[in-house]
Amino acid sequence: ILSSSALIALFPVWTMLVNSLKKQMDIFRNPFAFPAPLNFDGYLYVFRESNFLLYCWNTILITGISIVCVLFIGSLAAYALANWKGLPSKLIYLLFLAGIMIPIRLGTINIFQIIRSLNMMGSVYGLIPVYIAWGLPMAVFILTTFIQDLPGELMESASIDGASKFRSYWSIVLPLVRPALGTVAIFNLINIWNDIWFPLIFNLKEDQRTLLLGVTYFFGTYQTDWTKVLVILTLATLPILALYVIMSKQFIKGLTAGAVKG
Repeated sequence: ILSSSALIALFPVWTMLVNSLKKQMDIFRNPFAFPAPLNFDGYLYVFRESNFLLYCWNTILITGISIVCVLFIGSLAAYALANWKGLPSKLIYLLFLAGIMIPIRLGTINIFQIIRSLNMMGSVYGLIPVYIAWGLPMAVFILTTFIQDLPGELMESASIDGASKFRSYWSIVLPLVRPALGTVAIFNLINIWNDIWFPLIFNLKEDQRTLLLGVTYFFGTYQTDWTKVLVILTLATLPILALYVIMSKQFIKGLTAGAVKG
């Protein structure tokens, strides 16, 4: 069953990769056949004549800064909520849960107005606060559960030894919740890397566009060069797959450990 599921999940990626190595007519003739001969014209065009590397750098920059901020702010908030007992902490926690259930795109108009008032329209940096707000609810939800499951004796021992709250957070809590941090990072990586909604709404300038927004400009009004489109989509997919393979153990451990209590 697992092998069948893996094959079903990887089949679209394989089809995309295979067709990116074909000429356009070969794609239409038989999209599932192996390319013979291999055609690398699309890859040469993307690297030499398009702004692919610039778009890729913009996406990496946004994704990296956003994930680091989500992990840091989310872990601090989770640490505070896990150790703060009382009604106010429960109400704040419920607000974060509401942030998971309510899609952020419902607030597009208000977000647009806020970003415009900050004079960040058209800039790649206007996306970062949006993605941080998008990722924080899930981060707080996952990390709070993990921190609550940590033995209280660890915090008490650190406090007796004279460690401050931040010292305990930095030296004890963060190393112990690494699986949860990996899970949060992967969730946010996928959401941010694959997002096209907010880059499109914010009307990014030519040199500020993200990777998937750049792909849309390869779609013509009357004709589309599918080889080039599939090349960029393949190159955009590979980093996600590589990072998932590298961090899969942390991801799986984070999902399973957070589901077990006691």
